[in-house]
Amino acid sequence: MEETIIGGDGYPRPISPNRTRIGWIGTGVMGAAMAGRLLAAGYSLSVYARTPSQGAALAAAGAGLASSPADAAAGSNIVFTMVGHPSDVRSAVLHPITGALSALPTGGVLIDHTTSHPSLAREIAAAALARGCWSIDAPVSGGDVGARDGKLAIFAGGEDAIIQWLTPLWDILGKATAMGGPGSGQSSKIANQITVGGSLLGLSEALVFARAAGLDAGEFLAAVRGGAAGSAAMEIWGDRVIEGDFRPGGFVEYMVKDLGMGLEDGGEEGSSPAVVPGAALCRQLYQAMVANGDGKMGTQGLITVIERINGK
Repeated sequence: MEETIIGGDGYPRPISPNRTRIGWIGTGVMGAAMAGRLLAAGYSLSVYARTPSQGAALAAAGAGLASSPADAAAGSNIVFTMVGHPSDVRSAVLHPITGALSALPTGGVLIDHTTSHPSLAREIAAAALARGCWSIDAPVSGGDVGARDGKLAIFAGGEDAIIQWLTPLWDILGKATAMGGPGSGQSSKIANQITVGGSLLGLSEALVFARAAGLDAGEFLAAVRGGAAGSAAMEIWGDRVIEGDFRPGGFVEYMVKDLGMGLEDGGEEGSSPAVVPGAALCRQLYQAMVANGDGKMGTQGLITVIERINGK
């Protein structure tokens, strides 16, 4: 087995299913679907699941199961992480013994799909470079449907040549856009979440208002979705909200985390974050859901807070 994937030009050799070995860390709703698409495309995966039962379906599909993030990385050229919180990313990647970076071969590439702190992404990129590896922060948008269908929007921060090199894998998962240097992918995702939160708040309030006015919610949605009020959020979640389907593609507790980073860590390195009052309001409403015991609900469940405010 080759100890490095570096070619003569100083960059990794071309990606292909018969020569590229992948480590995957994180098998939640999004991670399992994304890893499953790479498996189906013929890639060899070594999967680490913190809860082993969550890796069972991937193992049945042909993935190997790793005992730690380092174990998943040891025989891999590329390692993906898709975990919950920045603290999980730090542990999975930077732990000196069990972290993926401790075992990734020279010339390997780390890809973090978790929505995390831009500052942590820059720290990981520096640590990877010190080991002769690369790191790309590449959070995604599109929810569970986008993950299953391979239609995720991927915000990639890091060296442009490596981002372009990863195109064969990005094309299986969705569409990647190079956003700039390390941390820029995370900043892009935070801005995305501010947009999503505002869109879901508008959708929730509109549906509560429409019902109070005696309108049929489904007919209202059909009437406005092709006009200026239409949005991707409406297409992805509109029918689910009407039907009361709040199964998670992304957890409410994660939206609290994401919007919190926008409020606390949304500025360029060394500068103050932007003032975003709408995001602050959305975060308060999502925090109310967590307080109501709905932190594991999908983000489209925001309407439940608006209904409670209206006495429903």
